[in-house]
Amino acid sequence: MNNKSNLLSKSTILILLALSFFYFGKHFSNTHTFQQLIFSISKTPKTLTLSISPNHYKTFNIPSLINTTSPPLHSPSLSPPSPPAVQRFGLLDENGVMRSDFEVGEFDQDAVESWNNETEVVDGEDEVRVRVWRFDKCPVSMSEYIPCMDDVEGVKRLGLMEKGESFERHCPEKDKGFKCLVPAPKGYKPPIPWPRSRDEVWYSNIPHAQLAEYKGGQNWIVVNKDKFRFPGGGTQFIHGADQYIDQISAMVPEIAFGQRTRVVLDVGCGVASFGTYLSSRNVLTLSIAPKDVHENQIQFALERGVPAMVAAFATRRLLYPSQAFDLIHCSRCRVNWTRDDGILLLEVNRLLRAGGYFVWAAQPVYKHEPLLEQQWEEMLNLTNRLCWNLVKKEGYVAIWQKPIDNSCYLSRGSETQPPLCDNEDNPDNVWYVDLKPCITPLPDDKSGANIATWPARLHNPPERLQSITFDAFVSRKDLFKAESKYWREIIDSYVRSLHWKKFKLRNVMDMRAGFGGFAAALIDNQLDCWVMNVVPVSGPNTLPVIYDRGLLGVMHDWCEPFDTYPRTYDLLHAAGVFSTEQKRCNISSIMLEMDRILRPGGRMYIRDSITVMDELQGIGKAIGWRVTLRDTAEGPHAGYKILVCDKSLK
Repeated sequence: MNNKSNLLSKSTILILLALSFFYFGKHFSNTHTFQQLIFSISKTPKTLTLSISPNHYKTFNIPSLINTTSPPLHSPSLSPPSPPAVQRFGLLDENGVMRSDFEVGEFDQDAVESWNNETEVVDGEDEVRVRVWRFDKCPVSMSEYIPCMDDVEGVKRLGLMEKGESFERHCPEKDKGFKCLVPAPKGYKPPIPWPRSRDEVWYSNIPHAQLAEYKGGQNWIVVNKDKFRFPGGGTQFIHGADQYIDQISAMVPEIAFGQRTRVVLDVGCGVASFGTYLSSRNVLTLSIAPKDVHENQIQFALERGVPAMVAAFATRRLLYPSQAFDLIHCSRCRVNWTRDDGILLLEVNRLLRAGGYFVWAAQPVYKHEPLLEQQWEEMLNLTNRLCWNLVKKEGYVAIWQKPIDNSCYLSRGSETQPPLCDNEDNPDNVWYVDLKPCITPLPDDKSGANIATWPARLHNPPERLQSITFDAFVSRKDLFKAESKYWREIIDSYVRSLHWKKFKLRNVMDMRAGFGGFAAALIDNQLDCWVMNVVPVSGPNTLPVIYDRGLLGVMHDWCEPFDTYPRTYDLLHAAGVFSTEQKRCNISSIMLEMDRILRPGGRMYIRDSITVMDELQGIGKAIGWRVTLRDTAEGPHAGYKILVCDKSLK
């Protein structure tokens, strides 16, 4: 009896202890968000055992493991839930066939940049993202879009425009710039190569016959089936540019085209026949005209393969340095040189080299009508006050020469107008600088006047090297020679290994030109092309040196579009542009501008730091270029690479 009582007592105590532990364990588990599984049940064929769980020391989020909304698995009153509808986000179905009803899915509007269809690709240990940019085509109406000349909103804000302000640069605000690919006109063809392009271009590339109709009787341009043909005439030289150039040479033999006179500015150029025919005489002529009623003049000039820019004499300085041009030419250019006390002719004076020539072919020179005779007298009076010497007047052409020093200026009366400019005025400061109603004095050291004749001047370090403001620890002449040697070796390798002489290169741009060594190397390699040397505003102004070498150049800010029509350059060369400008400009904007001005079938050579190459490759592919990354001559471990980009004809 006692044994039975003891057994019952022990059993009761064990049951009470088990219930107590169960109670405390359940209470502890229910009071914690992340609960501990304290008890486990083990089952054998004969027994059911309650014990401490082997996972009692681990923490689990029980609510996340249990679907509290699901019905009991064995509920006889409910049927099994139907599987959820498949949400498809891909292009292919389960059989690998492309679907037409796929969905893109949701995206975060705040995470999308202003560029279209962006996806990111970044390779790393923990993640792989993919970035693919696709830029849309601009509307067909923008096929001839020049952003800083076609900003209607900016022009409207000007108010009165009696001085030609509407023909100057007025760029869209940064957030309103174009973000698409400017299309070519329907039927666009690869341009006719130089020198055939001097005489004919495809009609489909510039489908505008208004100029041919308006100037049909002046031997400028005619339509011939599917081409425009250029007979070589002009308003004042209807018998041909060659004969006209011979006439100027005979009037003033000292002009010496191709020797003393190497760089020329043609104002109001028409279709640039004057500059086109001067090119055969080793003369580099920059043709300029506004985008006015003859708005396609510059487009025709560049399609022909001669240097040209959209520009106007209005209220601001042109984007070229002082003493840039050996000769400036105006043949019926429709510029009123004597307005506002001659402020426009003062700009010509700034641009004209000491001892350079101004050639004016216009009605006031030869017509004897009261109004025209008055205009001639006004011109004579103004040029006398500028100390210009009327060298020759013959027929409808008058030629003046600028003085070679300041002696005449200093001998004028103190009240003579216009005055000399202040010493504080920098005549080479041109980016958005207003015209100055004063005479730019010549340097006392005669720098700019004492240059060698062509072609020796190409490699002679000019005296104006000393006026360039930049940090240099060695001689400027040594830097000049080093840059020339550097680019000569690179271009030699391009010609040898990349077969540049097989390319149809005519219109070339160097987007960060320095002293012009790249352009000089092209000349040394006898490549039949011309180079627009662009000097960015973010660096030292080396333009005077470029012109003293007998080359062309312009000041520009790559944070803004360039003043040219679309599809006007065969080759763009960019050395250090992006690593220099990335802190100031959107790289994508610069590359879209490059695509705008590059001809279909053209190419770009981007020589830059490896730190920007990944981004440049991605943007180039998004634009639709075929991109190839190459090592420099320094080898695969150098800090620089060359990105070669080809623009397709489509």
